[in-house]
Amino acid sequence: MDLFPAIDLRGGTAVRLTQGDFERQQAYGDPLDLARAYVAGGARWIHVVDLDAARTGVPHEREAVRAIAELAGRSGVRVQSGGGVRTEEDVAALLENAVTRVVMGTAVLEEPALAVRCARRWPGQVAVGLDYVMDDQGRAQALGHGWQEGTERPVRPLLAEWAGEPLGAVVATCIKRDGMLRGPDVVGMRTLLGLTELPVVASGGVGEAEDLRALASLVVQGRRLEGVIVGKAIVEKRFSVAEGMAACAASA
Repeated sequence: MDLFPAIDLRGGTAVRLTQGDFERQQAYGDPLDLARAYVAGGARWIHVVDLDAARTGVPHEREAVRAIAELAGRSGVRVQSGGGVRTEEDVAALLENAVTRVVMGTAVLEEPALAVRCARRWPGQVAVGLDYVMDDQGRAQALGHGWQEGTERPVRPLLAEWAGEPLGAVVATCIKRDGMLRGPDVVGMRTLLGLTELPVVASGGVGEAEDLRALASLVVQGRRLEGVIVGKAIVEKRFSVAEGMAACAASA
């Protein structure tokens, strides 16, 4: 299982939100400094999100994403980026700016076939983002538009539509745990592993290295998580990138 240290961008600054709430924002300075620290810590991936684009569909931080991807790439570190990726042209623009893998969210919830077209055009370089909540019956529902409004789709049929397609990953974020540092949704991630043969990257709730070991130990039908995205726990120094990588290595 790989560690994906996260950089969320807003107004040219690295920030973190709590449960996607733009009114509950904390700033962490220059995103390039953060990227340098992640590279120095031994990260193999960096996960970058344009937060305002996720909400509006209009790119705000594309130049910052490019700068991070180029900096990381010089050290052989890959960048996965999302936020406001609504069209094939958006995917192409990010891939042309040194991004390794592009995450599509709202657009593919509204038009699942878009994910198929993009995956076939760029095999392995497109991921689908499923930011989810659980309904009263315990079923995962995916939300779009930066979690603010709009699209809500059941996760199970979405994954069925994408079965067998050359998608790079399913990036699954538990909305209620995101930024809370109270532990990931281990049960939900186990369920997702059982619903799809696509690689799954977990996100939301990691607060300590033991949370990473719990995710790394998940095995469903012989499959493990591909990775886990961690933001606040690292920038608040609950553990270092190196310590996080070591905890993730439990799945090796």
